[in-house]
Amino acid sequence: MEYKPLSGREFPRFSAIKTFFRLPYVEMNADYEVGIFGIPYDGGVSYRPGGRFAPTKVREISSLGRGFHMTRMENFFEKLKVADIGDCPTVPIDQLQTYQRIEKFVDELLSYNKKFVFVGGDHSTTLPVLRSLRRKYGKPLAFVHFDAHLDTYPAAWGQEYHHGAFARHAVEEGLVDPKKMVQIGIRGPLAGGDDLNFVNKHGIRVITVDDLRNHSNINDFLKTLPTFDDTPAYISYDIDNLDPSCAPGTGTPVPGGLTTYEVQRIFRALKIPNLVGCDVVEISPPFDQSDITALAGMDAMFEMLHLFVK
Repeated sequence: MEYKPLSGREFPRFSAIKTFFRLPYVEMNADYEVGIFGIPYDGGVSYRPGGRFAPTKVREISSLGRGFHMTRMENFFEKLKVADIGDCPTVPIDQLQTYQRIEKFVDELLSYNKKFVFVGGDHSTTLPVLRSLRRKYGKPLAFVHFDAHLDTYPAAWGQEYHHGAFARHAVEEGLVDPKKMVQIGIRGPLAGGDDLNFVNKHGIRVITVDDLRNHSNINDFLKTLPTFDDTPAYISYDIDNLDPSCAPGTGTPVPGGLTTYEVQRIFRALKIPNLVGCDVVEISPPFDQSDITALAGMDAMFEMLHLFVK
């Protein structure tokens, strides 16, 4: 099979059945290299819901996506076999069953030695995905985490597994290596100074928006980004790392965030030799304006897909 998008000249971009980037929809065991799928679940949110609708919306908006990267001078459609492999089954009223279904889905995907990008869903969906990856690769992953929030917070309302706690569990369960972990876009306000205790205890590198903006220009900041060895690595991209002016359609927006351009530059500077998976989470279409949040999510996926190209 040719893993190429539908032609915009033959089928205008507002037409045809929607798949991610207008790519073929295939079975999980087909001969693609990178699969894109959705996890339509938002039962772990603490404020605005709506992330369950993101995979469908991002499929629609990604009709505007194209493959050629003007900075890298390459086209991921030409370099990779990428396909839409559908949505992971979920149970909208039961988190435990949803986690079980996510792990089963990703375990099967990894049994075919596939790499992937998934669209959530809220950030609690990343945890079961990391569990599957840890089993597959037999070691803690290197971890790049874009977010406004640390997501290392304690249980809320007696519930351990929510979208603000996934990173804590990922470290405590040994799914990611905190010494090979970086959080980008973090900013306040916090509930209290003790919210920083976990990252300080585990030596997690936290890059705040101030850390970026305190440099005289973004080129100087990019030189400070960590380097990665060949440890299997994962990128988790919470759309609320962006300022609400760039991404209003999210569950817990925080003023003072990154711009879409700054994020593009960060992605282009990352050197990750063994990227095994990525996600884009926390897009909430019901709170979006003119689809700009979904567009920002699609653009992050575009940058991620180029990081898979060798």
